[in-house]
Amino acid sequence: MNIAPDPKSIPQGTLLSPEANQAAALVTATGVLTVDLDAIVANWRKLEKTAVPAECAGVVKADGYGCGAEQVARALAAAGCKTFFVATLDEARVVRAAVPGAALYVLGGFFQNTGEAYARIDCKPVIGDLNELAEWDVFCRRSGWSGGAAIHIDTGMNRLGLTVTEAQGIIPRINAGDHGITLVMSHLASAELLNNPANARQLSAFREIASVFSGVPASLANSSGVFLGSQFQFDLVRPGCALYGINPTPEADNPMQPVVELKARIVQIRNVERGDTVGYGGTWTARRPTRLAIVSAGYADGYFRAASANDGTRGAEVVVAGRRCPIAGRISMDLTAVDVTDLDKNAVRRGHMVTLIGEGITVDELAHHFGTIGYEVLTSLGKRYTRIYKGGNAIAEPPAPPPAEPAAAST
Repeated sequence: MNIAPDPKSIPQGTLLSPEANQAAALVTATGVLTVDLDAIVANWRKLEKTAVPAECAGVVKADGYGCGAEQVARALAAAGCKTFFVATLDEARVVRAAVPGAALYVLGGFFQNTGEAYARIDCKPVIGDLNELAEWDVFCRRSGWSGGAAIHIDTGMNRLGLTVTEAQGIIPRINAGDHGITLVMSHLASAELLNNPANARQLSAFREIASVFSGVPASLANSSGVFLGSQFQFDLVRPGCALYGINPTPEADNPMQPVVELKARIVQIRNVERGDTVGYGGTWTARRPTRLAIVSAGYADGYFRAASANDGTRGAEVVVAGRRCPIAGRISMDLTAVDVTDLDKNAVRRGHMVTLIGEGITVDELAHHFGTIGYEVLTSLGKRYTRIYKGGNAIAEPPAPPPAEPAAAST
């Protein structure tokens, strides 16, 4: 979302700079999520270079993994990305408006009553079932639509896709020409595990079936698959999480740049005595006179309760005034208590922002404390955060001028 202050507070005819728009938005923000579009572009370029000569697409489903599908797609398209993947038709509408000329695939498949919507926004279904294929054929024949589709073949995920046997059954159709299939694809189940034998099995199965889809581009590799080697890359790779800074090679150092920074505001500073408990259930007990910063983020904002601290377990940390400080007690819906006792009293005050992601705290580190993966961290970041975009020619739109006041009635 672009950042703009309340138009009522701005004199008519005044246009604020992006910086002023941002400052005005931050006055009321309890939390701020900053997305670095230049870092996303840099990550895409690294993936593109790794996959050469394969084309590098961009997966922008789930609102660009929580980072903003519209903004991410525009930045990637400006950098040269020509193909995008989303999960649903609603997501496709957003991305199509942002990148009118790109190839756009919808992973959620095709239903008989969705054909007109696909045609209207010029996007391609990813078909993973023979019933879908039949319904797509009927729609194309009746409407004359020739926008194309992808065929998804299951090689071991056992989730979506035609079986290899089913895929072999449609080869005569491919050989007959004029089939409308623009991509044949599969999905790796364990690509992040470098030596998992499932990768070799899926590669072998996909290579065999893709080879008989004569003239149809093939795609197998997701983010982690890009780093499994050139044999996995085929004609097109489909990175998602790596674009947004999540480590696609968890058995090694992260080759991607961090993309998001998350901050939340301190709403109160309070002191508790030794022996006092903090938070729901009283699970965390102060072992000394303790100074707490109460921060305006909780599990309703995607800062999960699983990262809480108790008397036997240390929870996540946040950065306050440049230093890591531990969470104290249970994270609640809207608030989190942080132990700032070791900081100088003048270093932390009500109204200051603390860092939940950034300044060395990575999405993957936070995912560890949440007991999940970086994907879930990013896609759970709440709508209450003010979102700021930097880089990628991100410009905050000036607010619309207030409507002219009606002329006074004549007496």
